[in-house]
Amino acid sequence: MEGIAGTFVQSALPCQHRTCSSQTMGRAPQRMQKSNPRSDRRFAGNCTPFSSVSSGKAHKQHRGCLLQVQAAAQGTPVPKDSMLVVGSTGTLGRQVVRKALDAGYDVRCTVRPRQTPADFLRDWGATTVQVDLNDPTSIPAALVGIHTVVDCATARPEESAQKIDWDGKVALIQCAQAMGIQRYMFFSIHNCDKHPEVPLMQMKTCTEQYLADSGLNYTIFRLCGFMQAIIGNYAVPILEDKQVWGTSDDTKTAYLDSQDVARMALAALRSDATQGKTMTLAGPKAWTVEEVIALCEKYADAEADVTRVPVWLLKSTRNILKSFQWARDAADRLAFADILSSSETFSAPMEETYKMLDVDPSSITTLESYLQEYYTNIMKKLKQAGAQSRQSDFYV
Repeated sequence: MEGIAGTFVQSALPCQHRTCSSQTMGRAPQRMQKSNPRSDRRFAGNCTPFSSVSSGKAHKQHRGCLLQVQAAAQGTPVPKDSMLVVGSTGTLGRQVVRKALDAGYDVRCTVRPRQTPADFLRDWGATTVQVDLNDPTSIPAALVGIHTVVDCATARPEESAQKIDWDGKVALIQCAQAMGIQRYMFFSIHNCDKHPEVPLMQMKTCTEQYLADSGLNYTIFRLCGFMQAIIGNYAVPILEDKQVWGTSDDTKTAYLDSQDVARMALAALRSDATQGKTMTLAGPKAWTVEEVIALCEKYADAEADVTRVPVWLLKSTRNILKSFQWARDAADRLAFADILSSSETFSAPMEETYKMLDVDPSSITTLESYLQEYYTNIMKKLKQAGAQSRQSDFYV
């Protein structure tokens, strides 16, 4: 469940402790951004339900966005090392920011208007700009002087996936078109095209299609699951002797450390071979939930208090919630129960991808080493503080 499917099903379960076009880079270093207005596009087939962005109020907002971008783009020189990271405070986004800064990029980060400031991004050396994907008019200013856009954003549990992962992404791509952005990277979900019955998966598929048809020089990475999600869902609750929620399915996920994903993303931006490509990034081995829990028990030297939720119950709950307008978002997240019931494996061969990105397979973090290092560091901190494992202040 801590994989792609599990992350969204977890957000609908009782709360647990949580930590937490074709212009290439090979052209001249300095280019003049030029407007490249495109008409609003509608999808056929499975993407038809999401075409509402092209009508009514949303249409007017997007046209306003394009007009602002066209006005801002006149005569603006664009250095190749200028990058905008969307979703920069998230699990993946912050790692992309750190790796990009280390690689010498001039990084600008989008942050949402909120009480908790993103001071750590500025401390690292990045600049920040307030952007809300719910409001297309907030996007144009962030794109001025930008060569590369890296989109790591996705809706949080309390947000509408429709507004963030479809309406917002279409507005962002349209503004990137108008601004003449030279490189666009988008992070999607592995096998999203095989599950149109899951709303978020369908939105990711439609966004992939929209980006591919946009004329932008794009790279799409489909992800299987992050190791970081295991910490909040399993590692910490087991260490604190708290209840752990699981399912009885045999779904397997090949987890990756978000730092490795960020490293491969930067490698992709350095390679012309990744332009116009859609690739899956997977970890060295695929794991079931039971296997993940067993690993946590081993390194924590503790026994997990596991409550297994039958997949049929999740599906039944979703069917009930769908009948209530106020519960639609929760119902959409529980749609991942359909994937759990299929016992699917979220993984893919990585040999060719490693070669394309010039990445040494032995440098990719394994789940065993990741969890062992996590528990070793936590136990050391607890010992130094003379604290008990149930004190959770060390994990926040």
